[in-house]
Amino acid sequence: MSDTELRQRLAARFREVNGDHPMSAADDAYVSEQFAELEAVCAGRGGGDAARRLMLEDLLPLPGYLRSDGAEMVPRDLFSLADEAGGVERLEAWFTGHWADPAEGKAEWAAYLSGQYVCLHSVSPATIRRKDRLTAAIAAIADTPGARTGPWAERLHALVDELDRLEPAFCGYDRLRFGGPTSRDLFVDAMRARFPRPRAAA
Repeated sequence: MSDTELRQRLAARFREVNGDHPMSAADDAYVSEQFAELEAVCAGRGGGDAARRLMLEDLLPLPGYLRSDGAEMVPRDLFSLADEAGGVERLEAWFTGHWADPAEGKAEWAAYLSGQYVCLHSVSPATIRRKDRLTAAIAAIADTPGARTGPWAERLHALVDELDRLEPAFCGYDRLRFGGPTSRDLFVDAMRARFPRPRAAA
């Protein structure tokens, strides 16, 4: 399969997963700052075509974004989990083994392969699980009557601050492909607006 055919197949798979949405100039600028072009990340690893084949074979995650010029944008640490697992052929078993429930592990593996874990600065089983715990805890405290004051408020803001450190800013394209607000919109920005820090409120 030629380089052009591989690129076309990968772009088609990407759009199957994410839909066909436009990237604005602001989206392109954000993605270029936060991510790297596939070819640059694959230097010394067999080149972009080898990585594209692995993505199409469900052995590596899809790109996080296709820039408007067609560039496949991926995390700079694209290969870090495969390296930790001992190779791409061992990655799935290593990854899913971080969840006690095999079905949950398989679901998270599918989500990882989609390339849509652009909600984390660094994607790993540990950060995925931590994000899930943080969003669940934030939602629970927000429904507590005492969430605006005292220890509950302190706990809420500590959790929001931790999630803030885990997540990047996102871009407008993300709200199109996810069909609504991002997790940062819901659990960081909205929570800070709804529950101002006590000293700021005072």
